[in-house]
Amino acid sequence: MEKINTKYLILGAGVSGLTFANFLKSNDYIVVEKDSRPGGYCKTTIKDNYVWDYAGHFFHFKTDEMKSLFEEKMKDEKLVKQDKNTKIYYKNSLINYPFQTNIHQLPKDEFIDCLYDLFNKEEKEDYDNFLDMLYGKFGKSIVEKFLKPYNEKLYACNLNKLDKDAMGRFFPYADLKQIINNMKANENNSYNNQFLYPRKGAGAFMDKLYESLDVNKVKLNARVTKIDIDNKEAYIENGDVISYEYLINTSPLNQFLQLSGRQEDKNLLEKLSYNKVLVFNLGFEKKSDFDEHWIYLPEKEYNYYRIGFYNNILNDEKLSMYIEIGFSKDDEIDVNKELKETLENLEKNGITKDNKLVDHETIIMDPAYVHIEKETTEEINKYMKKINEMNIYSIGRYGAWTYCSMEDAMISAKELANKLEQE
Repeated sequence: MEKINTKYLILGAGVSGLTFANFLKSNDYIVVEKDSRPGGYCKTTIKDNYVWDYAGHFFHFKTDEMKSLFEEKMKDEKLVKQDKNTKIYYKNSLINYPFQTNIHQLPKDEFIDCLYDLFNKEEKEDYDNFLDMLYGKFGKSIVEKFLKPYNEKLYACNLNKLDKDAMGRFFPYADLKQIINNMKANENNSYNNQFLYPRKGAGAFMDKLYESLDVNKVKLNARVTKIDIDNKEAYIENGDVISYEYLINTSPLNQFLQLSGRQEDKNLLEKLSYNKVLVFNLGFEKKSDFDEHWIYLPEKEYNYYRIGFYNNILNDEKLSMYIEIGFSKDDEIDVNKELKETLENLEKNGITKDNKLVDHETIIMDPAYVHIEKETTEEINKYMKKINEMNIYSIGRYGAWTYCSMEDAMISAKELANKLEQE
């Protein structure tokens, strides 16, 4: 057992934790990470020339600062730049994403249904929930053909429990004028039309952030078992006790709330909702005829909601894929059953016909997508304000319990590091 003192104790060596530490001018910090490798959900496995992330992570930047940071860290690494090529697999055909701006690619009768309902939709000043917003913005046909079934598969919940702004700026809104204009112009103005990707996978960037730190201050295989908030101490599974001045949590909020033992934290924990995602990374013997980067599948007959093609991103020859399957937080996952069903469905989709599976790995993301709910969000905001007064900050996609990009997480980590060092 060792008693350690530090100014900044950072829980988690994922993108938020590593970025926060990188932007500190002080060297008085410790990062604790329960896994044996840094990266959090942004890790990469390279196996027999297959490059597999924990799930699809692609780099696209809206700020010059974070783009420059990425390029500086990755200057000695090979990067691939791609114009996004994504499709929707709908009734045995591929149409362009997003669905709502490409309804003209549907069969004539379905196109007419979508256009008619879009024109006659009943918009409101305010919406009760996410599903209510979808019907109000897009009309019945677009919602029930794609938006509702796809998002039910992704979130693994009834969409009327989600806040109307559950996906924020990441939801591909489109008005009637945009949809009509797209029938001829065929423009896609989503936030990530172009992206960068390292040849060694997304985890290569996490490795660079890690290597930029004093690695002796990053404790891997270090699981926090308890936090004494009153005495500002964190207890590590190996018996070490770390005293801190500032605690920066980047681990999932539901896991963090279990560490204090306080009843008020347990009360909030019970209200947090989220899904789990089963990820299969699959490597096959030869290439497929599909050239897309990823494909969305709304129909319930397929167990997965999205599939991606690493080989098409990296211009590799052998088919290398990621498969994403959503479950509620309480579901028991039968991995073998899901893998069997996945392989059968990939054949049905025409992706793996006469192609042999060579290798695979299984990942369960728990939590994966948090459920943004109005009342719970208000309680989380109150909780965050209260712990900030005790020099505790919970940041990042999971620490802040929000829906954001990797860049958003990096920006918030950098801003917090600058703020605290000015105090």
